[in-house]
Amino acid sequence: QVQVVESGGGLVRPGDSLRLSCAVSGRTGSRYFMAWFRQISGKEREFVAAFNWGVDRYGPSVKGRFTISRGDAINTVQLQMNSLRPEDTAVYYCAGDERPYEYYSHNSYEYWGQGTQGTVSS
Repeated sequence: QVQVVESGGGLVRPGDSLRLSCAVSGRTGSRYFMAWFRQISGKEREFVAAFNWGVDRYGPSVKGRFTISRGDAINTVQLQMNSLRPEDTAVYYCAGDERPYEYYSHNSYEYWGQGTQGTVSS
């Protein structure tokens, strides 16, 4: 059984930073492509960041402020979020799949975490 676990959300002020972490565990020896998405209440799930064949990719609203990185352990990633804005307030989800066909599409990922709330407010 594959499990996806995120951590690191919280409440911060505009301009502050947050760092999210994610780990995918499951079938021994499996490697997973991992991505971050976010969802604002009432809106569709939005692509945030992912690695696509070794190159980091970002959604347009976070490019230049957020950075995705691989963890030391296999199947782990982090998301460093800087210069946060109130409009970044959302539930952040980590997703994993052994072969996503479109790295930016939430429909491409089979495994999802429970989500972690990130709130930016003064």
